[in-house]
Amino acid sequence: MNEAMDEREREECVAAGFAAGDERCMEAVYRRWRPLVHALAHRCLGDEREAEDVTQQVFLAAWHGRHRYRPGPGGLGAWITGITRHKVADALEARTRRARVAAAAVRTSPGAAERFGGPARQEAEQVLDRVVVLGELARLPSEQRRVLHLAFYADLTQTQIADRTGLPLGTVKSHMRRALHRLRGSLPQTARAAR
Repeated sequence: MNEAMDEREREECVAAGFAAGDERCMEAVYRRWRPLVHALAHRCLGDEREAEDVTQQVFLAAWHGRHRYRPGPGGLGAWITGITRHKVADALEARTRRARVAAAAVRTSPGAAERFGGPARQEAEQVLDRVVVLGELARLPSEQRRVLHLAFYADLTQTQIADRTGLPLGTVKSHMRRALHRLRGSLPQTARAAR
């Protein structure tokens, strides 16, 4: 009985520290609840990459929303599970939107049903790829997204980007390198999963 009380007291102490912004408590919360969050996300989504993304989103949302945490019957675990349900629902909705965009692209192409294996399918995949790329760009930190936008849409050099934004050239290069690395890691998998 004492061990159960000690465990509950430890969890309450960690939850209070977490709500107060103690980063060590956040680490403890992450270690304690990550396996459950990941398992729930994976079971609902059926995709390892999406489950990992949702897991990261859950803990990021929990940290940013920690001031809204109020101890209740289920404690911090119930609160984090609630955030997980919302993030899983968001991921499923995003998946549905991608499917709708692909279906709409096929429908808008004349004779798509007859030509689904040919140009209509390619057109639908191009539209879907654009949506996926835009989605991945939106997930980048704002400064990285801005640097990529100026480089690829405004066709500026890194030096010109530094001049326009007021950022040091080394920072521009770092933002560009990190953003491209992140996109390189996520886009091929995303594009394959979306098709």
